[in-house]
Amino acid sequence: MTEHTTVVVIGAGVAGLTLGNILLRNGIDCVVLEKHSRVHVEQRQRAGTVDSRGVRMFRAWGLDEVLANDTPTDVEAGFFLDGEELPLELGDDDSVFLPQQVLVRNLTDVFLRGGGDLRFEAGGVTLENLDRPVVRYADQVVTADFIAGCDGDRGVSRAAVPAGVLTRYSREYGYAWLSILAEVPANPSGMAIHSRGLAGMIPRGAHASRGYLQCALDDGLEHWPDERVWSELAARFGRPVTPGRIADKRLVPLRNVVHSPMHHARLYLLGDAAHIVPPMSAKGIHLALFDTEVFARAVIRQVRENDASLLDAYSETCLSHVWNYQAFASWITDVMHDAGDPSHAGEFRRRVARAELARQFTSPAASRLFGEFMAGVN
Repeated sequence: MTEHTTVVVIGAGVAGLTLGNILLRNGIDCVVLEKHSRVHVEQRQRAGTVDSRGVRMFRAWGLDEVLANDTPTDVEAGFFLDGEELPLELGDDDSVFLPQQVLVRNLTDVFLRGGGDLRFEAGGVTLENLDRPVVRYADQVVTADFIAGCDGDRGVSRAAVPAGVLTRYSREYGYAWLSILAEVPANPSGMAIHSRGLAGMIPRGAHASRGYLQCALDDGLEHWPDERVWSELAARFGRPVTPGRIADKRLVPLRNVVHSPMHHARLYLLGDAAHIVPPMSAKGIHLALFDTEVFARAVIRQVRENDASLLDAYSETCLSHVWNYQAFASWITDVMHDAGDPSHAGEFRRRVARAELARQFTSPAASRLFGEFMAGVN
């Protein structure tokens, strides 16, 4: 069976479903293919914040309802330095805590309710002839004017680009994060810098939280039994931490990655398929939504006005923004980790990092710039 659509979207995550909704609301046909089941996709626990730019973007496209959260949290994130909580004024920031699985569920509901074509369990996807795209899966063949690769760092989209077309730029950090998903409210909530290493407790709803612990690259999960996790979180925050059942535990090496250009022929890469930022920056969703909006506007212009100028500029437009936030992500990752464990960076870099942190609390200009990046409006 062969069919045709304007855009085939590979991947039903935040980028793919946001793109699908924008195109649908602007009368542009698309098919969204997802290799996993709907249950799997709506249970994936990842990022938990939509920053100010993302919130304003959804509202501008008439998608306010996807920001609804049936498990809201009133916990405010703090900043802890050697056990002391410090105030940090971020200014005008309407970011929202919204677990990624809730956002994906909302996007899915809105897309399907509007008549969107979303196909789960579409395994074995292959992309052919990217100048005149053909997408195959199972016994289906879909031809398209464009392909949006929204299937992440290990997806089929980027792998379909011929060797030598893309340049990969990357930075590997000398440490990892132990990441846990706990069935307990984040208490305390925020990020903690300590000589034992960085720690974090971030809300993922009223009764769930993500915990983070800086650890060695060669650590294994066997080095981190539950008892040690809770003990180490308490030590680094300098106060009791409410323990609970740990539902998921994994090690995450920290890295920055950018692939350039972000498109080849009629295949366009969005989100993690094109770039990765360390989780310390909390800008993965931000960059994915930025790419999505740029691509959506470009397709709308092409379809309505037969004007390919925005599509031609897609990679350049996105990469200018991507590198700006890669710079922020590298900076905040270095500062937050260097300021803690002196065995990692040495005493000189530890003191430099702490001087930079002090500037955030004493300089209105530094605090304002930091707030702009956290809100995603820089």
